[in-house]
Amino acid sequence: MLAKNLVTDSEEHGLISGYASLFNIADLSNDVVEKGAFQNSLKSQYLRKIQLLFQHDPDQPIGSWHKIVEDKKGLYVEGKLTLNNARAKDIHALIVAGAIEGLSIGFKTKRSRKNPKTGARHIIEAELWEISIVTFPMLPSARIDHVKSAIIPFSKFDTQIAQLIRKASEKLKN
Repeated sequence: MLAKNLVTDSEEHGLISGYASLFNIADLSNDVVEKGAFQNSLKSQYLRKIQLLFQHDPDQPIGSWHKIVEDKKGLYVEGKLTLNNARAKDIHALIVAGAIEGLSIGFKTKRSRKNPKTGARHIIEAELWEISIVTFPMLPSARIDHVKSAIIPFSKFDTQIAQLIRKASEKLKN
């Protein structure tokens, strides 16, 4: 479940964080990202910026990533949505409402090996291209876990709509 941090500081408005990939967990296509898979890509990241997109669509940049690191758990990211962009503002509202919270990586496999017993493809090295906010992540546990938003007084109607969106989102996950 999304942990929301509501703040009034406009500089923090639109900040998001979470895990775009988790190590040693098979995704829905039976790919398993190994710890260290992004290490070389992140070292050379200064050559080109990793894009923050919506639904892997290169025509929908919606912000920028400020921190992308591998830790013990996976690929941790922090970024900021560009809220003066109408699409990013809409996506931010959906994240705050709990209607969308998936993260997904766009990458090129550099080295991998297949596990003959499980059939899983283990990604040993990957060139990271972009990280997207998505409705349905290939790795269901890759999620935004924090979003910062200005405190907005909600009407009773707004609260009911947000609850309906959240319930619908939960039904789609199951």
